[in-house]
Amino acid sequence: MTVLQIVALAAVAIGATAVVAAGDALRQVLVLGIYGMTLTMLFFVFQDPDVGLSEIVVSTVGLPFMVLLALRKVGEHEAERAREKEEQE
Repeated sequence: MTVLQIVALAAVAIGATAVVAAGDALRQVLVLGIYGMTLTMLFFVFQDPDVGLSEIVVSTVGLPFMVLLALRKVGEHEAERAREKEEQE
């Protein structure tokens, strides 16, 4: 195992821990995008570029975008519920 492979594995381990440790959902999504880049680096270091290219699209762009859309929808739903509650009172 080369030094570059060890560094890539360590970066993935640190990135995964950072995603779990992030408290706020928005901050967690941003760290998730960075974690996707470390996974991409890991796949390229282990000479699997086709999976690395797929990982760029899915984990770095697609997944954080979908989670951000879901967070926005949840926020809108909570705001609508709060307005309905105020109208009832």
